[in-house]
Amino acid sequence: MDRSYWQKQTANQPLYPDLLWSRPENRAHAGKLLVVGGHAQGFNRPAEAFARAEQAGAGTVRVLLPDVLQKTLGRAFVGAEFGPSTPSGSFAGNTLGELIPLAAWADGILMAGDLGRNSETAILLEKFIDMHVGQITLTCDAVDYVVATPYPILQRDNTLLVLSFAQLQKLGVAIKYSNAFTFTMDLLHLIDALYELTKRYKMAIITKHLDTYVLAVDGKVVTSKAATAMPVWRLRVAAEASVWWMQNPSRSLESLATGVYQALPRPAVT
Repeated sequence: MDRSYWQKQTANQPLYPDLLWSRPENRAHAGKLLVVGGHAQGFNRPAEAFARAEQAGAGTVRVLLPDVLQKTLGRAFVGAEFGPSTPSGSFAGNTLGELIPLAAWADGILMAGDLGRNSETAILLEKFIDMHVGQITLTCDAVDYVVATPYPILQRDNTLLVLSFAQLQKLGVAIKYSNAFTFTMDLLHLIDALYELTKRYKMAIITKHLDTYVLAVDGKVVTSKAATAMPVWRLRVAAEASVWWMQNPSRSLESLATGVYQALPRPAVT
């Protein structure tokens, strides 16, 4: 079978080294990222995403959290903004009033998770995704919200899902995709299935198969083989990918592949 749509990179050999050497030197030109997440019982994921995005080279990073966390955090979280909370401590529907102007400020948005499970938050995300036309990256439990009602994202431009294989499987079931994602499928069958999926639908996907990270964009696939294990990977990859993508918006495949490459653990030097 002809797999000319498939390219490979490793932790030692990036596919697009030109991007690595042509980054903005001035942080004022390195892009503005908005991180969204958190609920009353947790904000670790948005906090980690904030830190990783800064490490990845974002020019400015701001984070939107439910205002139930405002007393807990005080002024300790530099760059934090707060939106209205539900009684259970998740984002309320009227957070849209804060989210829209922040999204207009940002070059990219990372929905980092720790959102809790709340129907009002689900409606908020659905409305926002429908209204906003810019880059949105979703990962961790933010993906669960869109997998439950996936049709708004299927044909949305500027959408990246960084998701576990289990979440990918649920997405396939939700959209009644003809190529079932199974835990027994090998890497080649996964590559073929994601090639077909992203030819049909507009969203980009990053997932993991054993020690290989698989990116699919517009019917093109890049695999990145890790030299060492990265058990907790989604947020790390999502932060890197969203930063590189917002800095290179006209080169989605190249920038997302470079983000995955940058997130890979480097092999030990002997």
